[in-house]
Amino acid sequence: MTKKIALFLFLFSLPFARVGPGAAAQDSSRAIHVNVILVQLSVAVTDRKGNYVGGLHPEDFAILEDGIPQKTATFEEGSEPARAIHDAHDVKPDDGTFMPEPADEPGKAGGRVAGANVFILFDTSNYMYQGFVFAQDAIADFVRSLEGANKVALYSYSRNLSRVSTLTPDRSEVLRGVRNTVAGDDAALYNSLLLTVKDAAPLTGRKAIVVFSNGPDNASLVPPEDVAELAQSTGTIIYMISTRQAQSEPISTAVFERMSKATGGKAYFSRDWKDEQQAFASIRDDLGHLYALSYYPQPNPNRGWRNITVKLVGKNVQQYHIRTRTGYRLLQTQAVAGEVSSLGLEPASKP
Repeated sequence: MTKKIALFLFLFSLPFARVGPGAAAQDSSRAIHVNVILVQLSVAVTDRKGNYVGGLHPEDFAILEDGIPQKTATFEEGSEPARAIHDAHDVKPDDGTFMPEPADEPGKAGGRVAGANVFILFDTSNYMYQGFVFAQDAIADFVRSLEGANKVALYSYSRNLSRVSTLTPDRSEVLRGVRNTVAGDDAALYNSLLLTVKDAAPLTGRKAIVVFSNGPDNASLVPPEDVAELAQSTGTIIYMISTRQAQSEPISTAVFERMSKATGGKAYFSRDWKDEQQAFASIRDDLGHLYALSYYPQPNPNRGWRNITVKLVGKNVQQYHIRTRTGYRLLQTQAVAGEVSSLGLEPASKP
């Protein structure tokens, strides 16, 4: 078991220090590479007062990857269906290994659909003995409020992850799952979050994980920095809702804020059940106002961490603020999944 843990941590040794300028120059021999077909971005645009800005068009956005201009392949605002930008496929192979494929047409089988795929990860550890019913109520209200074509999954965690309700448009199934959750063992948040990110990774379009945590992690084998980078590399947004008990741990507070920011999400620290409901409402609004952009990477010799910059162009939009992930690393997710399973972290699909 010790050797397996060491191998697992080796494969996921991707610290935050590499996320920033000069990261591509770092030794990437410990990273696992894969050819990128399509890079997906979820982008929030707000004005100086924090109000969401709608009505923008593909030509209002400029995307740079390692300083290289990119062509937008698909564009989506809020819950509207994705639109293909037809000239985006005129790209050359990436060092002879990148073979672009046409994006799935909106509305067809296997294609992108309006809305977002939302995974709710609910802390049912022994930290949740107090306020458990209030937390269930807040999550249930959040599930009911998700409209349109959103699909929702409910996972819970203590020492292990439980897929209470897998991704489905059926709100009643998810609500039944919320009411059937019970509080239990120690909290392995980062183990469980890693598995949730892995489930979200293959999905196209906007995808988000909403974590409700009532305490710090005391049972995981996986460091949070590695989970955050895997979420960045798979285009998965992480929102963190933490209660007062978790906030009392300065390390947990810093980790939650850093992880959510790195993935383009937000962190909320709730003092009571009313704050919890407001946090869920804020996340619902954020998901409803996100722009979804994607692009096929232009030829780029960098096989490690790639920095992404999204800017607004035009005099009328440059004053707005953009929030999105800052980059991604070329990860071979199949190999990652194999190592996760080899550690015995992979739970059954249903509790």
